Amino acid sequence: MAAEAYQIEDIPGVGPTTAEKLREAGYETVEKIAHSSASELYELAEIGEATARKMIKWCNSQTGSDASQTDAQKGSDDAGDDKILMNAKRLDIEDIPGVGPAIAEKLRDGGFLTIEGIATATPSTLSEAAEIGESTAKKMIKWCREQADIGGFKTGVEVFQARLLVKKLKALVPEIDELLGGGFETQAITEMYGEFGSGKSQIVHQLSVNVQLPEEMGGLGGSVIYVDTENTFRPERIEQMVNGLEIEGADPQEFLKNIHVARAQTSDHQMLLIENSRELAEELKKQGKPVKLVVVDSLTGLFRSEYAGRGTLAERQQKLNRHMHDIFKLCDEYNAIGLVTNQVMSNPAVFFGDPTKPIGGNIVGHTATFRIYLRKSKGGKRIFRLVDSPNLPDGEATFLVEEGGLRPC
Repeated sequence: MAAEAYQIEDIPGVGPTTAEKLREAGYETVEKIAHSSASELYELAEIGEATARKMIKWCNSQTGSDASQTDAQKGSDDAGDDKILMNAKRLDIEDIPGVGPAIAEKLRDGGFLTIEGIATATPSTLSEAAEIGESTAKKMIKWCREQADIGGFKTGVEVFQARLLVKKLKALVPEIDELLGGGFETQAITEMYGEFGSGKSQIVHQLSVNVQLPEEMGGLGGSVIYVDTENTFRPERIEQMVNGLEIEGADPQEFLKNIHVARAQTSDHQMLLIENSRELAEELKKQGKPVKLVVVDSLTGLFRSEYAGRGTLAERQQKLNRHMHDIFKLCDEYNAIGLVTNQVMSNPAVFFGDPTKPIGGNIVGHTATFRIYLRKSKGGKRIFRLVDSPNLPDGEATFLVEEGGLRPC
């Protein structure tokens, strides 16, 4: 049969919905699909990587495209895929084999809104959320991992390409930005700890403003999810900092609209807010103002008050570990910055040096990508010390907290 005689619906696996998306993207014929690349189909028609490759291969076989052209195209696709890092986020949950409307609704109610969210879940968690057997949950996770290209080995070159997607948010204090290699990093959790009044919440407020600026001004053009556990969020402070930027026409109310604040009452409520924040993140993504900063201020305050004594230490640490990993998965999925503040305690056994230690022990220390210690200094100065980083040397920077926000000394 000639290629002209085929309709898009004749392509194996293409139903009415996919066919409509293809036509809207300009792919009206089998020939056009045969001469497209997997990255183009993914970007324009919102089709997963594996599906796009199969479609192109089938269309090529019908149009009689020569093998050399296909191989060259595949090489081009591979380079494009490395650059774009297809992760199948645009596939719907209903595309998973065996998932109907009822199970899809249960998954969404359980906080699983994307293919990647399911791909990184555990079988027991998925089984409980969707009320399905663990064997079924394992099959779903396996399929999602294949579509999202998660869980396999990659070369150092591929990891390097993935790192190119990481963005940096500037504090707009040159010393701090230089110390952090250009700013606060996305797809990572930055923990800031220090005594009361050391400037933790001030930095959080400043970054909640800065993240909304365009990239050419040091921001990320995104919105903020802010979990407040200590009643420290102050809209008046945001207003002062917006005015402190001295940007012509900047409206503090517009900045406040893009900061989504939730007040956590208990540690379980705090964990639930992060688990359910994916729904808000998806909605903001559709509105063109994606989440680029996830704040928890403070991370350990509620856990510390509810789990007192050594008898509850194991349970507290397990919950903290799960909570930190939920934050990391959220930031990784939406290419956002995770910013958590932490309380401290004083070690009476230390006679020389600084006795200040962060709460949360090794669980928080290992999960946080960057650790920053803040302390007060003379003359109203604050010391910003990078304690731990996977790729940056330790160092210190100084800054001032003024009415208009953070300022260099």
